[in-house]
Amino acid sequence: MSDTSLTVAVIDPSRARAAILEEGLKAAGVGRVFVVPDSADLVERIETLKPDVVVVHLESPSRDILEQMSSVTRQVERPVAMFVDRSDATMMQAAVDAGISAYVVDGLQQDRIKSIIDVAILRFNAFARLQRELSEARGELADRKLIERAKGILMAMKGLSEEEAYKQMRKKAMNEKRKIADIARAIVTTADMLG
Repeated sequence: MSDTSLTVAVIDPSRARAAILEEGLKAAGVGRVFVVPDSADLVERIETLKPDVVVVHLESPSRDILEQMSSVTRQVERPVAMFVDRSDATMMQAAVDAGISAYVVDGLQQDRIKSIIDVAILRFNAFARLQRELSEARGELADRKLIERAKGILMAMKGLSEEEAYKQMRKKAMNEKRKIADIARAIVTTADMLG
């Protein structure tokens, strides 16, 4: 995405600090910058603004703001870059746990803002891709377990070999234009109902 199409929401209770961020982003060619002076109803406000990235600047992060940022990254699914004047290891860990894509301590310099935002977006996208892949892998594993259980049921009920049970499920799936996991789910559900 080109810089001029990028929309950034800046959350900062200090108007002076927000102005530094806003100037740095506009100087870097960011198309739209919205300044949010407080964190009240933050998730709803971010949903309304629909920014590509959220930038937070604070003296020191609090548990409350980190919980809100966690909601932003999970519910609204936006990358968050956080600039703080001071921090400690506990707050850094809490920020990482909250899904903050970039956490910069004492590093708010106008010429670095855009590159930090770019890294936050890249890290967020990489993490989201890993989450999707993990979810897909878990789904595939659950399907495999379901298929194995269904094969076991068919083997016990019909006296089939494992290969024959699988062939029957595959044939039924092909005839009905369904996934084999769906057929397996139906077999398991029926067997559970019949006890």
